Amino acid sequence: MKKSWAGALRGDDIGRTVCLKGWVQRRRDHGGVVFLNLRDRSGIVQVVVRQEDHPAVAEALAPVRAEWVIEIEGDVVARQEGAVNPDMPTGEVEVLASRGAVLARSEAPPVTPESKVDASEETRLKYRYLELRDPALQRNLMLRDRATLEMRQYLNEQEFVHLETPILTRSTPEGARDYLVPSRIHRGSFYALPQSPQLFKQIFMVAGMERYAQIARCFRDEDLRADRQPEFTQIDLEMSFVDEEDVIELVEGLLERVFALADIEAKRPFPRLSWEEAMGRYGSDRPDLRFGLEIVDLSELLGGSGFRGFRSAV
Repeated sequence: MKKSWAGALRGDDIGRTVCLKGWVQRRRDHGGVVFLNLRDRSGIVQVVVRQEDHPAVAEALAPVRAEWVIEIEGDVVARQEGAVNPDMPTGEVEVLASRGAVLARSEAPPVTPESKVDASEETRLKYRYLELRDPALQRNLMLRDRATLEMRQYLNEQEFVHLETPILTRSTPEGARDYLVPSRIHRGSFYALPQSPQLFKQIFMVAGMERYAQIARCFRDEDLRADRQPEFTQIDLEMSFVDEEDVIELVEGLLERVFALADIEAKRPFPRLSWEEAMGRYGSDRPDLRFGLEIVDLSELLGGSGFRGFRSAV
């Protein structure tokens, strides 16, 4: 089992002996000294392989190329003066390899984290597992993981019970169309994938759970729209013995905690607009307040205009 994360090494680790396992991002051969950028999900660190000091390690790692998976053991040392890389979080240290092994070889991949921008979308989707090695995409996945954990912790603090509901259920007539799944056991019958856990969470409420939460997968057999896709995740909350202000305060607190993960300050209480005010100022009941494109009533000014289009509109 690996003992350290490559991207977590810093100046405080100088003098430690670490075991790293990951992917080779880049290889540079300076004749007798080979520099490998070793990558795992935490980031990249430079590994130095010296032929003179450890000939067996240099021989074992001689064929290594980009995207090979290797194991390295060695000491964390400070980089020489002038060799510090301020663009890398690990740029002040490097690992002097004293042991090394190839865990998996790789042919020249059609997509790499460095070449992703030059590849077509079709190629990137075909080799999605390679594209997902991109540190930016991995950071997005880890941010989602932290957001999910933060939401569950917040709701737990608010005394919500996290419950699961069935995925295979009976089709119900309301809302969007269900995806149908044929039953192998009951021939001629079908299960439906739920649009949401709506019916089930209402059962929980009537049963007396009072506060229920679920981060639920939902399915809708609909044509794609800008704000709708066939499969998605939503947060379901159900509360008994509360009023409108309780719901608003709870959701504001939840959003405040989640936005903080991305260093976005969400000041409470959030601005509120009535439906009439939103429609009157923006022409939409869900306006994007990042843009100051409010509606301005020019009826009095343009009602007497010589332009027929203005007069008829007024």
